[in-house]
Amino acid sequence: MERAETEHAWQAAGAERRQAVQALFGSIAARYDLLNSAMSLRLHHRWRAEAVRLLRLSPGESVADVCCGTGDFAWPIRKAVGDSSKVVGIDFSLPMLEVGKCKAVPMTLGTGDACALPLASAAFDAVTVGWGLRNVADLEGALAEIRRVLKPGGRFVSVDMAKPKNPIVRGSSRLVFSVLAPALGTLFKRRDAYKYLPQSTEKFASRDEQLALMRKVGFKEATYKDMLFGNICIHWGRV
Repeated sequence: MERAETEHAWQAAGAERRQAVQALFGSIAARYDLLNSAMSLRLHHRWRAEAVRLLRLSPGESVADVCCGTGDFAWPIRKAVGDSSKVVGIDFSLPMLEVGKCKAVPMTLGTGDACALPLASAAFDAVTVGWGLRNVADLEGALAEIRRVLKPGGRFVSVDMAKPKNPIVRGSSRLVFSVLAPALGTLFKRRDAYKYLPQSTEKFASRDEQLALMRKVGFKEATYKDMLFGNICIHWGRV
């Protein structure tokens, strides 16, 4: 991906942003899992497990993983709800879904946009999102769609990047992240594509902005929890 295309992915808005981000993730799908594990020191599995714990899932409950990517949320979800429960993964990047299929993730995978989910209303007990809301064209619209597909009493959790509250930690993290992500991307000839990650984090809604939008679309008891010195934030709430 050329530099202009990568910059467009985090500068664009609306339908243009959707198309640019879709193209970006399609271009890195084959290497996404490896680089994701390298950048997080494989801690993303621990953060996903914590997010699922916060949902308090019970055996038999149904779960939709929105912006599922290659499907890494499938295993902690399936462990919590059991083998016979309905677990669905939705993503708008076909290449990412193909990687998930090759991994034989224990969920049903399908294509769809987070802002217009191809799912019935009030159909799921819980919805998860891992590092996905930062990429949507309309954050409020995506949250409203997530609320729509949840049953009364349903729960929602999102894990994503965040800017640390402490200014010293924030400055240090920004410096490290702005160098580390592109450097790892260089190893796989995708340096420009991996500049998107720190850039999109800088532009993403703050913790409190996300809480306000969750409450606006109808989530109750919305709150958040910081991880990794505030570089990762888990938001959750219920209908």
